[in-house]
Amino acid sequence: MPRVSLIAQKQRGLEVLIRLKRLYPGATCSLNYETPLQLMIATILAAQCTDERVNKVTPALFKRYPDAEAFAGSDLAELEQLVHSTGFYRNKAKNIRGACQMILERFNGVVPKTMEDLTSLPGVARKTANVVASNAYGLNLGFTVDTHVTRLTNRLGFTKHPVDAVKIERDLMKIFPQPEWENTSIHLIYHGRAVCDARKPLCDRCALADLCPSADNPVVKKIAAKKKEKK
Repeated sequence: MPRVSLIAQKQRGLEVLIRLKRLYPGATCSLNYETPLQLMIATILAAQCTDERVNKVTPALFKRYPDAEAFAGSDLAELEQLVHSTGFYRNKAKNIRGACQMILERFNGVVPKTMEDLTSLPGVARKTANVVASNAYGLNLGFTVDTHVTRLTNRLGFTKHPVDAVKIERDLMKIFPQPEWENTSIHLIYHGRAVCDARKPLCDRCALADLCPSADNPVVKKIAAKKKEKK
């Protein structure tokens, strides 16, 4: 892939976001929550699991454990059973209980707001911290990178790192304006679910195809060929 200037990447990134906003005007965090604690727990459960599945699990979970104190004092076997269907339930239950215990001990029962404090909690890496900080507190501390964001930003040529979420995040933070970091991530996720599938992307109906170096679209290729002929 030819080297592209950062200015060009920023311009293309802005156009991508403009189009995604038009496509998904109501795009928001897909997890159901009422408090920062609930969002943190839901995001932990969403690892290697769909948001749809998590949203089916959390109503009963939050009714059984309404606050950090309840989670901190929970019976681990019971907690495991309640989150079982989200996968990796033993680690998730252990981390949720441990995170809530630390929230009580170190943060007076309140989910912290800084990246350093959030990532000090068991089970909370940068992805979860970014989701919580932005959606619960309105703080864009970083760029949320999940499997959809990883796939789309690689295909769009905004990063060359196929698996390293930290390096991908670093690249995206340079391209997109900070106030739009979480918003961009959410819109990319929506597009990944609807159009840019992992196995069979629908390039022929993608509104970003002419901006995407990976697009397998005859129309786009024809336009590119004409532009090349004019040069």
